[in-house]
Amino acid sequence: MTSNPAGLNQRQIVHRKVWETKRAIRLLYQDYHRQLFENCPEGAILDIGGGTAHIKQTRPDVVSVDILRFPGIDVVADAHRLPFRSGVFGGVVMLDVLHHLERPIEFLNEAARVLKPGGRLVMIEPAMTTLARRFYDHFHEEPVDMKADPFAPVSIDPNRDPFDANQAIPSLLFAKEPARRRVEQTVPSLRVRSVDWHSLFAYPMSGGLQRWSLIPAALVSPTLQFEKMVPAFLRKHLAFRMIVVLERV
Repeated sequence: MTSNPAGLNQRQIVHRKVWETKRAIRLLYQDYHRQLFENCPEGAILDIGGGTAHIKQTRPDVVSVDILRFPGIDVVADAHRLPFRSGVFGGVVMLDVLHHLERPIEFLNEAARVLKPGGRLVMIEPAMTTLARRFYDHFHEEPVDMKADPFAPVSIDPNRDPFDANQAIPSLLFAKEPARRRVEQTVPSLRVRSVDWHSLFAYPMSGGLQRWSLIPAALVSPTLQFEKMVPAFLRKHLAFRMIVVLERV
C-alpha cells in the first residue's frame, strides 16, 4: 500500500477527497447514517470501520474505531478485538465493513460482548440481489465469492490488507432465513431483528466513492423518496445494499 508522508493510507486520502468534493455521496451517506442511528436504542454508539470518520458530521458524539488511523478516528483497533469493557454501548453501527472482516463470526461475538442487553448492531452492506450481483461481479473492484463459508474458522493473517474483501459475506450470512438461524445458533447472544433491501437507483448512479457520478445532488433526495415506494418483493431483486439489525439478548 502506498502511504503519504504523514503515514495515512492513500486510499483513505482519496476517499476523503471524494467525500469533500462530491455532494451527492454526502447526501446519500447522511441518509445511511440516519437509518443506522434510527435503529439504535438510547445509549453510547460505537462506529466500527469508521474509515475517514465522515459519520461524525451526522453525529459527533459517536466513538469511531478503525484498524487504520485517520483524523476523527478515536481508537485504532482490530474489530475482532475491541478494547472496550463488556456491555457499554447501546448501539454498534457499521457501513460497508462486515464484508472486509477476516473472521465475521468472531466479530459478531465481539460486537455482542460490547453491547448492553437490548443494544443493537446495525449494518449496511452490499447485497447480492438479482441485479446487483451482475454489477458487483463485473464492474466492482472488490471480489464476490458466493462459495465462501463465513462460518468456517480462519487463521489470522498478520499481513492481510485491511481493504481485502468478499462482498458476498453479508448475503451469505443474512439474505436467507436458514443462514440467519445459523447465525443465531452460532452467536446465541444475538437475534436477527430485521433484514431489508435498499439502495436501488441513487447509490449505483452516484458511483459511490469513485470520482464520477451519474446523478446530480439535487436528484438524490427525490430518488431516495421514490425508492421507498418500491414494493419489497421488487427491492429484493433490485437493491444494491441491505440493512441488517441484530439485537443483544
